[in-house]
Order: sequence, then C-alpha cells, then structure tokens
Amino acid sequence: MGKWTLVVGTNFSDMDRVAEFNDWYHNIPLPDILETEGFVGATRWEDPDAQEGQPRFLALCSIETDDIDAVMKNNADNLARKRE
Repeated sequence: MGKWTLVVGTNFSDMDRVAEFNDWYHNIPLPDILETEGFVGATRWEDPDAQEGQPRFLALCSIETDDIDAVMKNNADNLARKRE
C-alpha cells in the first residue's frame, strides 16, 4: 500500500481571530477530510514568523492507499457535498 502526504498551506489575516480560526479548522475541515477512506491522520503547525508569500498555517494529511487519484476525488466530492 502506498503512503502519501497532502500538504495544505493556509494564511489567515485577522490575527485577532486566530483562536476562532484554529477552532473552526480543527472541528470542521479536518474531521471532514479524515472521514474520507484512505486518510489516516493529520497534523497542523503554525509559523508565526512566516514571511510574505509563505503560509502561516500548515496541515499535513497522511494517506494510505493503492489508488491516490480515487482517494483525492472522493475527498473532493465529500467536501463539496458537505458545503452544499
């Protein structure tokens, strides 16, 4: 079985609401992503010293599958359905 890592970089400009952003990210998108078959874990980091053009927040999602294309399509479909 192949092992993959999905890297997601995010910026958030309203630093007065970072706690709210982190709460939302941990409780909405990450659980939604981890519901997709093949996703086996996720870790997030914040770089408070990120330079212009670099993401301040980074999420690494671990995937285990023999068909990465199918997993990514299923994930996109699942996320689209959740946002309808």
